[in-house]
Amino acid sequence: MLISLHVKNLAIIDEIEVDFREHLNVLTGETGAGKSIIIGSINMALGGKASADMIRTGKEYGLIELVFDMQGEEIKERMEQLALPLEDGQIILSRKIMKSRSICKVNGETVTISILKELAGYLLDIHGQHEHQSLLHKQKHMEILDQYGQQEAGDLLQQLANAYKTYKNAKENYEKNSISMEERNRQLSFMEYERKEIMQAKLKIGEDEELEDTYRRYANAQQIVETLQQVFQITTGGERAVNEEVGRAAKHLSKILSYDSKLEDLSGQLQNIEDLLTDFHFELQAYMEDMEYNETEFRQIEERLDLYHSLQAKYGNTVEDILAYANQLEEKIQQYKEYDIYLDNLKKRLEQKEKEYSKLAHKMTAVRKKNGAILAEAIKGALLDLNFLDVQFEIQVQETEEAGALGMDSVEFLISTNPGEKVRPLGKIASGGELSRIMLAIKSVLAQHDQMETLIFDEIDVGISGRTAQKVSEKMALIAKQHQVICITHLPQIAAMADSHYIIQKAVQDDKTSTSIAQLEEQGSVEEIARILGGAEITDTVLSSAKEMKELAFSLKNRIEA
Repeated sequence: MLISLHVKNLAIIDEIEVDFREHLNVLTGETGAGKSIIIGSINMALGGKASADMIRTGKEYGLIELVFDMQGEEIKERMEQLALPLEDGQIILSRKIMKSRSICKVNGETVTISILKELAGYLLDIHGQHEHQSLLHKQKHMEILDQYGQQEAGDLLQQLANAYKTYKNAKENYEKNSISMEERNRQLSFMEYERKEIMQAKLKIGEDEELEDTYRRYANAQQIVETLQQVFQITTGGERAVNEEVGRAAKHLSKILSYDSKLEDLSGQLQNIEDLLTDFHFELQAYMEDMEYNETEFRQIEERLDLYHSLQAKYGNTVEDILAYANQLEEKIQQYKEYDIYLDNLKKRLEQKEKEYSKLAHKMTAVRKKNGAILAEAIKGALLDLNFLDVQFEIQVQETEEAGALGMDSVEFLISTNPGEKVRPLGKIASGGELSRIMLAIKSVLAQHDQMETLIFDEIDVGISGRTAQKVSEKMALIAKQHQVICITHLPQIAAMADSHYIIQKAVQDDKTSTSIAQLEEQGSVEEIARILGGAEITDTVLSSAKEMKELAFSLKNRIEA
C-alpha cells in the first residue's frame, strides 16, 4: 500500500508530507485548495506527464516521493529482474522535475520513465474523472472484461498475441512474394546479372588490402627512391659518411682499451652500431635494387582496385559482405527458379498460422462470452447497490472478421436504466453522473479479483447527491475492506465513512499562496463534514448532523465488516 507522499516546490505546494493508512483515506477541502495537485503529483511520480511550468515560482526544481509497502510476489520478481534493490518490501519512487529534464529513481537507483510507468501498474490504480469518460469507448469495455478474466485469459491472451504476430508475418511474406511472372523474370534476370558480376571478379579475402599497399608503393615510387638515395648518401657516401665515421671512432677507442677495462663495454656497443649500419646498408641496397616501376603492372593493380571499390559500393563495405550478399542471391535465384514450389510453401505456412490463430481467437471468444455473462451479473448487482433502482446490464461479445492481437472480438457494454426500455450501448444513454457510478460499480467488482493493493478515486462523486451519495459511500467502504482506498470527495457521506480523514487547505503568507494537508482527529473530521454540509455558516444543528452522520457511518461500516 501507499505509506507516504512527499511533495516539494510543486505549483502552490511549498512542501507537504502525508502518511496514509489502511482502508479508506478521504481527502476533502475547499474548491481550489489544491486537491487536484495532490493527485497530479502522484501521477507524475508514477511516470505521468510532468511540465517545468509545474515548478513553484522562484524554485529550481520540484520533487515528488512516494513510499510503498508491497508484499506481492509479482512486483518482487519484476524488481529482481530489473536489478533494483528491495528490502522488506519497501519501494520508494521519486521524481525530480527540473527546467529541462526530470530524474526518476526507484529505491535510489536511476530508472527510465518507461520503467517507472511499468512499476506503477503493480503499485496502484488511479481513477479520475477522465476515466469514466473512457467507458464511452468500446476498447475500454474489452480491457475491463479481460482484466476481470485475467486469471483464465492471461496466458491465452499472450498466446493469441504471439500467434497473431506469426500469422501477420506469414501473411506479409506471402503477399510480398506473390508477384507476376513478368516481374519475377525481371528480378531473376537482375539477380543473375549481380551474381555473375561478383563471381567473375573472383574476390579473395585480404586481397584488396594487399592491393592498397602495393598501389600506395607504386604511386609514391619516385619519392621513395629519392628519399632512399638521400639516406644511402648520408650513411655511406661522402667524406663524412656515417659508417666511416663510426669505424674511425671504433679504431680510436680500441687504442685506449688497455688503460681501463670499463671501456670494453663502450667499445662493444660502438662495434654493434658499426655492425648494424653494415646490415642496414646491405638491406637498403637490396631494397633499392628491387625497386622497379612497372607501368603495366601499376595499371593492372589500379584497375583491380577500382573493381573492388565498385563492388563494395554496390554490395557491401567489405569483401566478406559482398560474398555474403552473393550467397543470398544464390538462395533467392534458386527460390525464383522453383517459384511455384516456394510460393506454395509460403501459402501453406500462411494457412497453418491462420488456422492456429483462428483456433486461439475462437477459444478467446468463448472465454469472453462466459466471463462476460458472469461479470455483467456482478456489475448489475453493484449498480443496484448504487441506487440504480431498475437496471439491466449486459456485455455483448461478438466475433468480427477483423483479426488483431487481442483476437477477433467486439465487446460492448449495454445498459437500460428505465423499466420497459431495452438495453442500448452505454455510451449513448448514460449521463456523467451515471458513468461515474457505473465505473465505481465496475471497480468494486474488479477489486474483488485483482491484486492491486491501492486504489485512488479522484472525485468519483461527480453529478451525484442524496440517497445515491449514501450508496456510493457504502460501496467505497466495501472496497476499502480489501484494499487501501484514497478518495478525494466533496460529499459528506463519503467523508463520514473515512477511516482516516485529511483536510487540504490553502493559505496566503507573505504574498505567497501555499497548500497544506493534515490528518484530522475525530472532532476535526466532524467539523469538516459540517463545513461540507453547511457551507459558509456552521451552526450547532449542522454540527449535530455531522456528528450523527459519522455515527451512522460507523454503524454501517461495522455491518459491512460483519
